[in-house]
Amino acid sequence: MEPVTFLTEDGVRLEGELRLPDDAPRGSAVICHAHPRHGGSKDHPVLWSVRNELAGKRGLATLVFNFRGTMGSGGTFGGGRDELLDVRAAIGAVRERAEGPTLLFGWSFGASVALREAFEDDRVSALALFGIPLRTNDLALPPLPTPVEMRLLKRPLLLLTGEHDEYCPAEELRAYGEGVAEVVIIEGTDHYLWRRERDAAAIVGDFADRVMLA
Repeated sequence: MEPVTFLTEDGVRLEGELRLPDDAPRGSAVICHAHPRHGGSKDHPVLWSVRNELAGKRGLATLVFNFRGTMGSGGTFGGGRDELLDVRAAIGAVRERAEGPTLLFGWSFGASVALREAFEDDRVSALALFGIPLRTNDLALPPLPTPVEMRLLKRPLLLLTGEHDEYCPAEELRAYGEGVAEVVIIEGTDHYLWRRERDAAAIVGDFADRVMLA
């Protein structure tokens, strides 16, 4: 694991960790964490599982990083708007270390940011999103693309949620992704994918193999 730092367009220095595969990378991946005001950071078992899957088993140079204002990253929380710049910079940083396609992964808050950035960033080859917050409850986040707007994305998209996810209910996710995404519901777990982290990560790895690395 290699500690890295990189700068955003607006001059914020972010911290992250880069894991390289044992052999030459087949591509790259960026991992976006959950809401920083609710305990989200790069250091979460869900994200560790995804990172280990993508770098250790699928051959992707994988960068997980902290959004601005989180732990050792500079700047202040940007409400899900300024964080678009963070994702943009992270994609640039990992692509300096690996040629080939780039998978963008996000969980919860990170899924919202990742999806919105992908509409503006053609370096993103595919997206995999866990627990995208279709119900924000008390979280004041920018609106997600509408189902009609989602049809303009035109890139492989995996949407995954737990059967009991209160922020991303299964039936609402099926409706949101209809015709534009692969939708997977993991039984017996919730927004935090408790005890199913490795299962969920393997689904992301299989998706990457099919849509980017075949």
